[in-house]
Amino acid sequence: MGAVSGIVAAVAGLASAQLAAAAGRPEASPVTAVGGAVVDLTPVAVREWAIRLFGTSDKLVLGLGILAVLAALAVAAGLLAVRHLPAALAVTGGFGLVGALAALSRPEASWRDALPSLVGALVSAGVLYLLVTAAGRTRPTGAPQGRADSMDRRRFGRLVVAVLAASAGVGIGARRLGAHGSADATASRARFRLPRPTVPAPPVPAGADLRVPGLGPFLTPNQDFYRVDTALVVPRVDADTWRLRIHGEGVTRPLELDLRQLLARPVVEHDITLTCVSNEVGGPYAGNARWLGVRLGDLLREAGVRPPSQGGTADQLVARSVDGMTIGTPVEAVMDGRAALLAVGMNGRPLPFAHGFPVRMVVPGLYGYVSACKWLAELRLTTFAAYWVRRSWAQQAVVKTQARIDTPRPYADLSPGRVAVAGVAWAQHRGIERVQVRVDGGPWQEARLGTADGVDTWRQWVWPWQATPGRHRLEVRATDGAGAVQTGVRTGTVPDGATGWHTVDVNVRALG
Repeated sequence: MGAVSGIVAAVAGLASAQLAAAAGRPEASPVTAVGGAVVDLTPVAVREWAIRLFGTSDKLVLGLGILAVLAALAVAAGLLAVRHLPAALAVTGGFGLVGALAALSRPEASWRDALPSLVGALVSAGVLYLLVTAAGRTRPTGAPQGRADSMDRRRFGRLVVAVLAASAGVGIGARRLGAHGSADATASRARFRLPRPTVPAPPVPAGADLRVPGLGPFLTPNQDFYRVDTALVVPRVDADTWRLRIHGEGVTRPLELDLRQLLARPVVEHDITLTCVSNEVGGPYAGNARWLGVRLGDLLREAGVRPPSQGGTADQLVARSVDGMTIGTPVEAVMDGRAALLAVGMNGRPLPFAHGFPVRMVVPGLYGYVSACKWLAELRLTTFAAYWVRRSWAQQAVVKTQARIDTPRPYADLSPGRVAVAGVAWAQHRGIERVQVRVDGGPWQEARLGTADGVDTWRQWVWPWQATPGRHRLEVRATDGAGAVQTGVRTGTVPDGATGWHTVDVNVRALG
């Protein structure tokens, strides 16, 4: 009964905390707040390992892990309560304190963010006291071990069912309350119509998409575009109430804009490949899309900002998302003429919620952790290092030149004869000039490149291989538009992106 009491009390506390968070800030719920704190405190190497192992499911695995630990602690607290109820109630309060401190540690937190965890702890302690007392916590000396004094097991079971039913009702209320804000955001996205670009992107040039079986399309569909989220809960922002504030050092004309005011400025289209710094050599965290938005450099000039090369006082632009995540971008890169955008559209449609609706940053040539803030709420000009830089990542995050083999797949079993070896290569804002492939450490062979679509997108490539029976190793390397050849030295993703040649081992069946 003690173990059951602990679990039921934890369920009631979590449901109550979720309701309190839904009424305030969803990011302040205990599981979300503790998960965010765990991500912050986790060593970079461990975090990268989790991304490699679980991909976009890493936050789900983290949440399930937190719930499993909480369940184990709840059982322990329930067993303790049978023997020493005050100590168990103190432990329950300690859980709430941990959640409150985690919520207060999050970016942009206020004292109100501590309330959900404290409410949950109070409800959990109350339910634990009720159940343990009802189960007959005190027993006369010499009473049989299995005999309940204040209530028999059947009545205890009815009380447990009642608490669980009430918790389910509270949980449903929390979901509906949270869904109300989500419904407004969903409706605002459904109403939103992309503006016609003042400067449209030209059509993707003929020959850019090589249409090789096993090679993805030149423009990555929105649903297939990679995600490496920092948020445990994807924010759903109402476009009708969205605001952007631009302020800070060197800003002589601070701006505060709603979406309509932002899009009153010239809107441009540009094809840009994005890459995550967590992408291992040959990894999947790169995607190419057609983005629609307002030029960020022009907006900063409107606010009176000058880049450092022209005497500006700020060298870093700190972008903050609605969930408090901050990303620092070099001001010089944003204002050097490249197509740095505040994007509202992706491949001809409004941004998906998972990719930053209603507005996100896109800066070609830089890894996402310094260039791709989603759910944008604020731009602040400053001179100090921001969120990720304080966590072992480099401040200047220029994308490394990379080539990837997409087909054949690793350990593929192939027939002898002609095999199309194909993939993509990228060096955003420098472009790709050549791609070379070799087999079993032999001489490098020139691959055929797809037509270039500017210097900010990847290029597809293909090389016809006359495969012979046996096991073989394929390697690829690229040369960027500046003439730099991709290095074969293998390094990890920290602090500024992985290096090395992508290799794929295959088996070619014997003839006959």
